[in-house]
Amino acid sequence: MARLREEYKKFLDDMEKNLKNKEDLEYIKVRFSMFVDKVIDEMDMLINYKTQKMNELEQKQKEIDDKMSQMQQIIDNIEKDIYSDEGFDFEIICPYCDNQFVIDVDEDKSEVECPVCNNIIELDWTGDVEEDLDCNGSCSTCHECDEELNEEQQGQNKSTKNNIENDNSQENNDDDM
Repeated sequence: MARLREEYKKFLDDMEKNLKNKEDLEYIKVRFSMFVDKVIDEMDMLINYKTQKMNELEQKQKEIDDKMSQMQQIIDNIEKDIYSDEGFDFEIICPYCDNQFVIDVDEDKSEVECPVCNNIIELDWTGDVEEDLDCNGSCSTCHECDEELNEEQQGQNKSTKNNIENDNSQENNDDDM
């Protein structure tokens, strides 16, 4: 703004030197002052508008930073849960008594004792599911026996339905005679 004032003063001094008619000089000074006032007003409005927009951007940035901070805390907590140095718990359901209990994961352990029925449960940390050919249907993990039983029951139901339909058909034929 200081440079603008200097230029304004130089302009007026130059006008005074070059214009001999005092009325014309005064007219130019007043008219030019009005013009400069309008320019300065527009500049002030522009500065205020830009300041307001900058404040809005700073506020939005603060809100985004707060949300990012909250998200980072959540991610840190998730990471802490996943990669905890304390290990993590593993849920076991006893195949003998259906008791549900939790143990710490220890891949060195190959078996655990059920705290209710005291039966030994073998642990397989590899994740491979071996099919048991001698399944007695009491296991709680494979459910193959249940599926086979359901298929057998469905087959029996169809067979029974067919027998009933055949019997009804024969009765209708006997009635026709």
